[in-house]
Amino acid sequence: MSNQKFKMNTRRGFLAGSAAMLAAPAIAQSTTGVNGQATTETERDITEVVRRNISSFRTLDWQPYFNNTKNGAILVDIDSRAVHYWSEDQTTYKLYPSSVPLTQELTRRGRTEIIRKVEGPSWRPTPSMLERNPEWPKFIGPGPENPLGTHALYLSWTYYRIHGTHDTRKIGRRSSNGCIGLYNEHIAELFAQAKVGTQVLLI
Repeated sequence: MSNQKFKMNTRRGFLAGSAAMLAAPAIAQSTTGVNGQATTETERDITEVVRRNISSFRTLDWQPYFNNTKNGAILVDIDSRAVHYWSEDQTTYKLYPSSVPLTQELTRRGRTEIIRKVEGPSWRPTPSMLERNPEWPKFIGPGPENPLGTHALYLSWTYYRIHGTHDTRKIGRRSSNGCIGLYNEHIAELFAQAKVGTQVLLI
């Protein structure tokens, strides 16, 4: 098989595998029921996720989370799967639905900031991603197959980004390997508003 055909087959396998992962129910999580007995919660489809998000998808004030809005401020609420943005002069406030990491082990919380902005980003899987999925391609350039969508905001934490996605099924779900995903039209809007140095808090 030629090198070019191998790359195409690998990429097709990566895309098919990603789609299959999203189509399958998420891993069941053990919770405690009202009677103290262990119960199991499984997200079986996107309608359940959306219904659950509606109650917590609400506007917030910046004051409980930031000392000021210098350079603007972005709050990522992992539990409600929402991204909040306030401009430095506080005249602009945006609220976007987002995808979040698949597991708590892949989730990072705390304060960081935007250190780089890229329109038309390329993508390389992290070493841990390749360890879990050795069949994935080592590099995907800008375009409709790129997992980072049309725009990416790089954070000071290595490998962490707020980015777009061409796969809209991911939004509102636990579907990422650590990054925060937005619809492409939303990341384009946030990309235009945010700047290098914008504060970011993940809670």
